[in-house]
Amino acid sequence: MSTLFAFLHHLMAFTLVSAIAIEFMLIRQEITRPNAIRLLATDAVLGASATVLLVVGLLRVFYFEKGSTYYFSSHAFLTKFSLFILIAILSAVPTLEFLSWRKAVRAGQAPTVSDKKLKTVRSILHLELIGIAVILACAAIMAKGGWV
Repeated sequence: MSTLFAFLHHLMAFTLVSAIAIEFMLIRQEITRPNAIRLLATDAVLGASATVLLVVGLLRVFYFEKGSTYYFSSHAFLTKFSLFILIAILSAVPTLEFLSWRKAVRAGQAPTVSDKKLKTVRSILHLELIGIAVILACAAIMAKGGWV
C-alpha cells in the first residue's frame, strides 16, 4: 500500500507541475476563446491534482511512512508543506481570474482581460514555479534525512 501511495503522490506532483507549466505557456499567448478554454481545463486539472496530492501526502505522513512525529519535527518537511499551502493560496488568484472568463467563453467570445490582471497572473505563476523548485529541494533534503 505504501508503494501505491508513493506512486500516486509522485504522479500527482508531476501532474501539478505540468499543469502550472502549461498555464504559464498559455497565459503568455493571446487570450483567445480556445486558449481561455484550455486555461480553464488546465486549471481544473491543476486543482484536482493538488487536492489528490494533499490528501495522499497527508495519508503518507499519518499512515504509510515514518509517522507524523518524524515529519512534523523536520524543518525540511515543514518548509515543504508550508510552501505547498502558500502556493495553493496564491493559485486562487489565477483560478478566480480564469473562472471569471466562463461567461464570455460560453457566449462564444474571448474574455477581455486587462494587462494588469495578466501581469498579476503571470507573476503568480512565476512564484508558483519558484516555490515548486524550493519544494523539490526540501524533498531531496528530506530523502537524505537532513535539516531535522
